[in-house]
Amino acid sequence: MSMNLVTLLYLIASVCFIQSLKGLSHPTTSIRGNVFGMVGMAIAAFTTAALIVKLAGHGMGLVWVLLGLVLGGGFGAWKAKTVEMTKMPELVAFFHSMIGLAAVAIAVAAVAEPAAFGLTPPLDAALAAIPAEDGEAARALAPIPPGNRLELALGAFIGAVTFTGSVIAWGKLSGGSKFRLFQGAPVQFAGQHLLNLVLGIAALAFCAMFFAGQSALAFGIVVALGLVLGVTLIIPIGGADMPVVVSMLNSYSGWAAAGIGFSLNNPMLIIAGSLVGSSGAILSYIMCKAMNRSFFNVILGGFGGEAGAAAAGATQQRSVKSGSADDAAFVMGNAETVIIVPGYGLAVARAQHAVKELAAKLTEKGVTVKYAIHPVAGRMPGHMNVLLAEAEVPYDQVFEMEDINAEFAQADVAIILGANDVVNPAAHVKGSPIYGMPILEAYKAKTIIVNKRSMAAGYAGLDNELFYMDKTMMVFGDAKKVVEDMLKAVE
Repeated sequence: MSMNLVTLLYLIASVCFIQSLKGLSHPTTSIRGNVFGMVGMAIAAFTTAALIVKLAGHGMGLVWVLLGLVLGGGFGAWKAKTVEMTKMPELVAFFHSMIGLAAVAIAVAAVAEPAAFGLTPPLDAALAAIPAEDGEAARALAPIPPGNRLELALGAFIGAVTFTGSVIAWGKLSGGSKFRLFQGAPVQFAGQHLLNLVLGIAALAFCAMFFAGQSALAFGIVVALGLVLGVTLIIPIGGADMPVVVSMLNSYSGWAAAGIGFSLNNPMLIIAGSLVGSSGAILSYIMCKAMNRSFFNVILGGFGGEAGAAAAGATQQRSVKSGSADDAAFVMGNAETVIIVPGYGLAVARAQHAVKELAAKLTEKGVTVKYAIHPVAGRMPGHMNVLLAEAEVPYDQVFEMEDINAEFAQADVAIILGANDVVNPAAHVKGSPIYGMPILEAYKAKTIIVNKRSMAAGYAGLDNELFYMDKTMMVFGDAKKVVEDMLKAVE
């Protein structure tokens, strides 16, 4: 395979990635976007495999390439086939960690054997250029170019941060672990931000040392500091900040890949990494805006403090007005407009298909049904969109927060299924930990139906005044069973 053909195939793969990102910007084109992404990745993977085989020859080089393709592709296909919808955030965090680890592994290999990556002349050529009597020079050989040293150090550092940070995020998203760092509550201590600052400055200093003198020790310390910083940046996570963290780590993984792409002179990796890095950064900014967080505060690991403090306090025991699934079905059956607000509880119960059937039955009765999606509902950006898309909910019934909020005041019924923080009116109360966070204004509807398993607080650990309003009916129980009972009761 000629290098001209390799460059052409990488260009085609890059165009596919760009089209994929464009397609994923809207639900109606998301399937096409995924197809473009899969085609682009297939072209990139097999082109790289063919290039490695050409450079390394056949024999064991080919065996290792095929083994990597089979194991990686097989594992990815298996996880995509078996993953539960509620486990999607954990899967995304796991994939981010693998990207970071891959960036570190490539950087370490490039520093250990630079000639194999074309960063220095091949060993034979380097020896031939040095007089035989100059033994010291022969042992030193040609150093890695300074520009490549800087790219490798930064790529490895960002990859290390991404790896350990994503592992911590995966553990917190999974829940149930007895390991303190994997528990949902934030881990905070005095001088935490100062420690992060010191680690970051030290990493930059050792990057400069590696840039100046190609010290293997300095490079190793850069990687080690990155691994530690990834942990210390993510452990103070708390409350509803998780979607921001997921998108932020997504951005980090892209920049790590782009940095390594520069070192390897791989245009496809540069383009793909830059796309992921920039789109992840933009998404992080959007998430921060949706949650009233400071973008730079999130980048520096300064999230989770206020929400975590709120989570530590116990919610008050107050009386609420509760009803049955039959009561809720009667109210919705006699309404003209119903707005459904899906949340993480809906995903846990896997009730999306039952909700679609309920919406279809209400529509048959002449009720106008719409879905309201908050940008950070669930545990990752777009979680609820993916959930509803899996149930094949019509796209024209699904509305984003800014498009649906004005309609709550005219809606007869707002039914909230497993959501909490994203509908909490405390966001409008000064002094609240979530003050200023844009919410779905379900409290403005004429009647509010809330389905929850219990009165437990949401991810931010805050009591929700919406549940105690006179026009609110609480229907307790598993979302899937409750919705199925509603479906049976709708005449």
